[in-house]
Amino acid sequence: MKKTLFFSFLLVVATLWVGCGSDSDDAKTTTTGTTTTQSTTEQPAQPAEETKQDEATTQAGDDLVAIGKKLFTDKTCATCHAPDKKLVGPSIQDIAKIYADKGASIVDFLKQKSKPIVDTDPGQVSVMKANLDGFVKDMKDDELKALEAYMMSVK
Repeated sequence: MKKTLFFSFLLVVATLWVGCGSDSDDAKTTTTGTTTTQSTTEQPAQPAEETKQDEATTQAGDDLVAIGKKLFTDKTCATCHAPDKKLVGPSIQDIAKIYADKGASIVDFLKQKSKPIVDTDPGQVSVMKANLDGFVKDMKDDELKALEAYMMSVK
């Protein structure tokens, strides 16, 4: 009697275990001849916190670029620098490319902590230095970073 009860219990457990398989669309069962294989392709879900952080980072980056664009116009940088062509100074695209290629910091240049690397002509440098002395000294670090973010975003 105990053996029958044990085997009945084992049969119920085995039936439940097999019957409670994956109902997901990602589960795939293949039968070939007498062999049945089951494979599941699941992609790990990205934690909600990570998704929120990515969205916040993207939003913060977009905000930084927008602030930088406004500063670029308000501080009259646009008078000498156009996005895609040389005016008085090099284009924003040229500046961004050279700074990216050299791994240099636009912020350091604006703070006059590094030498010019885009247009090193002494006449151009003196014009730029006069303009930098006029408005950069009053800018905060976060404003300079926003200005750099905008310039590096121009493609």
